[in-house]
This record gives sequence, structure tokens and C-alpha cells, in this order.
Amino acid sequence: MAERHPDEKGYDLEERKREAALGANYKWIALSNTTLGVLMATIDSSILIISLPAIFNGLGVNPLTTGNTVLLLWLIMGYVIMSSIVVVTIGRLSDMFGRVRLYNIGFAIFAVGSTMLYVVSYTLTGTTAVLMLILFRLVQGFGGGFLFANATAILVDAFPQNQRGTAMGINQIAAIVGGVLGLIIGGILASIDWHLIFLISVPVGVIGALWSYLALREIATIKKDQKIDVLGNVTFAIALSAILLSMTYALVPYGTNGIGWSSPYVIAGLIAGFAMIAAFIFIELKSEDPMFDLRLFKIRAFAAGMLSLFLAGIARGGLQFMLIIWLQGIWLPLHGVSFEQTPLQAGLDMIPLFLGFLVMGPVAGHLSDRYGARLFSTLGMLINVIGFVLLAALPANFNYVTFGLIIFGLGMGQGMFAAPNTVSVMNSVPPEKRGSTSGMRATFFNMSFMFSIIIFFTLLTIGFGAALPDALYSGLVSQGVPASTASSISMISPTSTLFAALLGYNPMKVLLPENVTQHLPESNLTTLTGSHFFPSLISQPFIDGMHIVMAIAALLALVAAIASALRGKQN
Repeated sequence: MAERHPDEKGYDLEERKREAALGANYKWIALSNTTLGVLMATIDSSILIISLPAIFNGLGVNPLTTGNTVLLLWLIMGYVIMSSIVVVTIGRLSDMFGRVRLYNIGFAIFAVGSTMLYVVSYTLTGTTAVLMLILFRLVQGFGGGFLFANATAILVDAFPQNQRGTAMGINQIAAIVGGVLGLIIGGILASIDWHLIFLISVPVGVIGALWSYLALREIATIKKDQKIDVLGNVTFAIALSAILLSMTYALVPYGTNGIGWSSPYVIAGLIAGFAMIAAFIFIELKSEDPMFDLRLFKIRAFAAGMLSLFLAGIARGGLQFMLIIWLQGIWLPLHGVSFEQTPLQAGLDMIPLFLGFLVMGPVAGHLSDRYGARLFSTLGMLINVIGFVLLAALPANFNYVTFGLIIFGLGMGQGMFAAPNTVSVMNSVPPEKRGSTSGMRATFFNMSFMFSIIIFFTLLTIGFGAALPDALYSGLVSQGVPASTASSISMISPTSTLFAALLGYNPMKVLLPENVTQHLPESNLTTLTGSHFFPSLISQPFIDGMHIVMAIAALLALVAAIASALRGKQN
């Protein structure tokens, strides 16, 4: 990069000329529009997780029957899978054809996908409706990929170097808060009318698309002489698709196993995916105009920032999923909240996590402009290590004040990490690489979310499944269920049990044979099919699984803190 000579306010001549040409307010226009786009894109990545019970009930589909579990997974993960696959390619194309141009296209695609989701929710029912919702979630995720890939680069272009931390603090906190806010909004809308879950994105998508088209200006230097790395794009898309799809289907029971990691299709898909990753790396190192410029990893701040981003994302992403299962499937029913109200209440109970992000994100971004990223990003991850350890120490039926304080601290730690780390990564690369760098950063961010859910759910299932049979057997026998029937029911898939907990569904109503329920005392039958029995039964196995999950999350956060500390004194 060319040497820069900032004045006493931190501006250099190039930045003053740019601000004079654009107007002093342009950077704030860019910040507000890109923050809106990223916020909406991340809200939609999580809004369905908490509102699935209302959606499936509204469509008349039982997500726990054979085959429908796959639909459930696709509805949750299809959006992130699609945006993860396309985001690097879009970032690279943005450097060639214009970041604002592709950002505008993405907002338009996002608006179309959002509109069609709302139309489908009102016009179709049954599995056909679920399939169409999945299709348009993929369209929405495709548009979201354009937003993820370009928002950061547009901001870095618009703001002078000494204000990028503040801008990123606001924008990146929107990216992380959006995931939490999606849970809260999903819970609130599900309790009013589940169709509104899809409607909320429509006006934001349409207004945001029009606003970005009219207000944003292309200020980056476009290098039109670059070539499209076709082979790199194809191999990366195939590799990432194979890995993410295989890992998704690994959550579906296979044969007598509660999870599908032993499935030959999953194993073959992972082998093929990682083989394509190896081919992709070889291709990129030989390419004159690589899609994914691996040479950037020679930059210390870039490499450390991307590694810590990925590890922090794995530690954070699955946490929200685990907490929702905990709240919606166990804690709230044990406290007398009806299954119909658990989505709303679970969303509200996650507010401290949101507030932690909100409080610390902009502050850490602003301070990193003056003191550098290393202190704040490292300290943020160390706070998360402590938070994960404290969560692991909680009982299933915890005191909410304690729980709220812990997740507030986790939110502050993650807010402290996000913006400084992003600014450090973006400032470390040449200006002409910002589009592809933004795409690479967004890919690592999205992939970490996917990996987190899959890894954490697998670990939870392993710990949960080990203790579940004995808990189910003893609990059923204590209510007068014959030992043979209790033994058969205790073999239920741990994955199905966890999904039942997530959806606020007591499977005892369908698992108990009619010839058994007819001979049970009325009081025992009421207990078995009530709202307390199933959550009480699975609470200790769930905590056993959570101990494993939180231990791994703490370890990942610790390694992320070490990587962050190694980025260099000035970054």
C-alpha cells in the first residue's frame, strides 16, 4: 500500500479530497444504509429458529415425522448455506464491477425473496408450502450474500481511517445483534401472527433497495482488466456445498444411530468437499487473479484476525441455538409457561445478550480507532471464556438473574471483539482488495455460524444421548408405564427429542401406545402428557450435553483470544 501522511486530525490528503467530492454526510448515508442491510440480513438468518413451532403448526405439518426433520433443517440452515457459498464470489466480482452496483442488486434480490416468502405463507399449506418456503429462503440468502459481501467494503471506502472503528462498531454490532434480535422479533411475531415473520422483511427490503440505488455512490477504483477466476469459483462452490450439506445431513439420524455422521453419504460428501478444498487452494495459488487471494494470509494482522473471527464465530453461533432449546424446551415449561407462549418469552429472555452487544460494540469500535484492535478483541474473547464456564456451572432450572447477568457479559465480550477485529482485518489489506476481503470475512463469519450449530448440536446430542435412555426409562416406569413399553420408548432418537424440546412439543402424547394409556390412572396420564413431565425428564441429560458444549466453546474462545493477541501492536 502507498504510504499515508495523516494530519493532526488523522486525515490524509486523499481522504480530504474524497470527502470534499462526496460531501461530509455521505459516509453517514453509507453507514445507515449498509447497517440496515446487514441488520436485516442477519435478523433473517435467525428469526425462524424461535418461531418454527408457530410456522409448522400454521402450515399443518408435523416436523418430527419421518422426512420432515430434513425440511426443518433446511428451513433453518438453507439461508446461511446459500449466503456462505456465494459471498466470496460476489466479493471478488465487486472489486471488478463495483461494490455499490452489486450491493444494490443484492438488496433487490433480497426484497423479491422476502415478498415471495410472505405470499407463500398465505397461499399454500402442507409440505408443499414448506418446500416453497425453503426455495425462497435460498433466494433471500442469495440476496443476503450480496449484502454481506459488500457492506464492510463500502464502509471502509466511505470513512477515513481514523473513523473506521466507530463505523464498524455500529455496523458489526448490527451484524451480531441481528442474530439475537431475530430471536426476539421471531418470538414476538409468532405470538401475534406467524405470517408477520415473513412480512417484516418485505418493506425493509423494498425501501432499502430503493434507498441504496438512489443514495449510494461508487467511489472505489474498479479494475476492469481483472479476469474472473472461473475454475476457482467453481471448485470453491462445489467444495463448500459438499461440506455444508454433508454436515447438515449429519444431524439427521442414520440407521440406529441418533446422528448421521456414520452415513456413507455424509462421509463421502465430506471427503469430496475437503478434496475440492485442496484443489481450490492449489488453483488459487497459481491464479493471476484469484477469487480468494490466499497471499493475504501472509499479512499478520489479516491472518490473526480471520482465524480469531472464525473461532469466535463457532463459539458464539451455536450458543444462541443451545440457549433457545434450553429456554423453550426446558426452563420456561418448568416455570409454568405454556408451549404457545414459549417462543415470545424465550425471545424476551435473550434481551440481556442483545443489550451486551449494544452497549459495548460501538464503544469498543470507537476506542479501537485510538488504541488499536488487539487489546479490545483479545479482552472480549477472554470475557467469553469466563462466560462459557459460568454457563456450564448453571443447573437446568437456573435463577434467571444469574443467567441474565452471564449472557449480558457474553454479549459485552462479543461486542468488544467484533468491530475492532473487523477494522484490523480491513485496514491490513490494499484498498483494491477490500471487496474480496469483505467477501472472505463474510464467508468466515457465515461458515462459523453453520459449523457452530452443527458441531454444538452434535456434541449436545452425544452427551444428551448417553444419559437419555436411563432418564426416560426410570421416569416412565415411575408413572406406571410397563417396563417393556418404557424400554422401547427410551430408545427414541436424541436428535428427535431435542427437536421436540426446541418446538415445545411433548412426544409422550404419540409415543405411548393406546393400549397402555387406556389402563393408566388418569392422574398418571395427565402427568405424562402435561407440560412439566417431559422437560423435567430431559433436563439432566441436556445439562450433561451442555457441559461438553460449553467446555468446547470456552476452549475455542481461548484460542481466538490468543490468535487475536498475536495480530501485532498496531492492529
